[in-house]
Amino acid sequence: MATKFTQADLEAYLDEALPMELMAQVEGALRDDPKLAQQLMAINGRRDAGLHSLGEIWRRHRLTCPSREQLGSYLLEVLDQDELAHIRFHLEVSGCRTCQANLADLKTRRLEDRTVVDGRRKKYFQSSAGQLKRG
Repeated sequence: MATKFTQADLEAYLDEALPMELMAQVEGALRDDPKLAQQLMAINGRRDAGLHSLGEIWRRHRLTCPSREQLGSYLLEVLDQDELAHIRFHLEVSGCRTCQANLADLKTRRLEDRTVVDGRRKKYFQSSAGQLKRG
């Protein structure tokens, strides 16, 4: 059963911007469908020639991705409803793996032991002691 992938799907595949399940589907289909592999090679060749669609540019530069600060605010649940809905859609529906990884990192850092954080802060302070001039 051949699955139809859109041009946007294949472009996102090249950018590794698809959810993992869809990435796996594309990879499986590429093994079984030489025409799909040729289509992907044509897209890559067009990119190498410098021809890009507006959608490709948006995806490649991650223009819809929230900043790390916004993801932190999302984690702390201090966003207004519109921003919250956008980020939730971006993470859960669009499946942005970059933002999911950033969010996972923020969650891990949030749960770090206070002694680890305080120790790191003390090391930073000690390493910069005497480096600032008095004005």
